[in-house]
Amino acid sequence: MNNTVVIPPGTRVVVADGGGARILRNAGSDGELSLEQVELIDPAQLPLATPAGSQPPEQSGEEAEEAGFAKRLAQRLNDDALKHRYEHLVLMADAQTLGQMRPLLHKETRARLLAEYDKNLANSPLEDIARALS
Repeated sequence: MNNTVVIPPGTRVVVADGGGARILRNAGSDGELSLEQVELIDPAQLPLATPAGSQPPEQSGEEAEEAGFAKRLAQRLNDDALKHRYEHLVLMADAQTLGQMRPLLHKETRARLLAEYDKNLANSPLEDIARALS
């Protein structure tokens, strides 16, 4: 799900990695992409999720924290979708974070999902993110 896609005005664009997320919004109009940052999410800001089973023995503490953040971020996106806080969604994250989030996305969240991008641009300027979405 990564072909060039038209991103309607108001679309929520979530750019994440295991250490945080940026919530962006397309403030452009008529097919124009103009991203603005709405929120910066630090892992400590999201409520703790219940563990999804035991931690694999080969998983480091940092990897476990990143997996927990991906789970909490997916829960936040699900909650916002169920409360109709956004109509369209684009996800951009590194492969590991996307892989951890995908199975946790509610059907309402998936119904709003326009595209996924396997790119780690969480700390990149808005211009680079917009270029990757074009």
